[in-house]
Amino acid sequence: MPDWLDSHCHLDAAEFDHDRDAVVGRAAAAGVRRILIPAVDAASFPRVAACATRYGFAYALGIHPLYVDRAVAEDLERLEAAARAALDDPRFVGIGEIGLDHFVADADRDRQRRFFAAQLEIAARLALPVVLHVRRAVDDVLRYFRQSKVGSGIAHAFNGSEEQATACIAAGLRLGFGGAATYDGSKRIRRLAAFVPDDAWVLETDAPDMPPQWLREGPAADSPRNEPAELARIASEIATLRGTTPEALAAQGVRNAIAAVPRLATAFVQDGRARQ
Repeated sequence: MPDWLDSHCHLDAAEFDHDRDAVVGRAAAAGVRRILIPAVDAASFPRVAACATRYGFAYALGIHPLYVDRAVAEDLERLEAAARAALDDPRFVGIGEIGLDHFVADADRDRQRRFFAAQLEIAARLALPVVLHVRRAVDDVLRYFRQSKVGSGIAHAFNGSEEQATACIAAGLRLGFGGAATYDGSKRIRRLAAFVPDDAWVLETDAPDMPPQWLREGPAADSPRNEPAELARIASEIATLRGTTPEALAAQGVRNAIAAVPRLATAFVQDGRARQ
């Protein structure tokens, strides 16, 4: 069975509160035994770390652009303090989920930019990679990333153009592909998932969000909940797009995730030993 790494899953989310152990069990049964859990606000920092510790997964700390409207300046201090304190925790791997979101019409873009720039500075000071939110904002996110001294990271749920994909890759980012690559209407995303260089992408679910096509059909279509176990089927579709096997795709996905977020190499601890 392929050994999958889900580079973006909000396993701490309330949607999983009633059956989180079962969700993790289903993921493991599907071969998804490595998961990176990003935070979305300062209040979630302890919860994300505890969730990663409970299941032997990895985590990142950051303030999501759609949560900055409820954040205060002191939350940036909390982020840096929490990240510094976590540097000795092998499960802590970077700063995220951070970035910009230009899809939500009434979002305060200036506030998003201020928080994003400040979090990039924190990542640079601590020599950490970033997990980036780039919805309808690839050019702006890339401009800030280039101006920072952050060396690598992931452009989560990439939805930009081929030219933007090339620019992100050249800047040191890997592109995240997940459930949207299974939508018949997502022709650009499917084309990118098929043709970006072998070392330029990572796999993700964004669970409980970004459900694949098959979860948007049938009885639960009105409110589908994505799960990390779905990565196996999502990735198998991407393997078909790329003309490779699931086994080869899984192995390359692990290599790419570690290249983007180097601390992942030793983050997944079982029985006191790091999984390589």
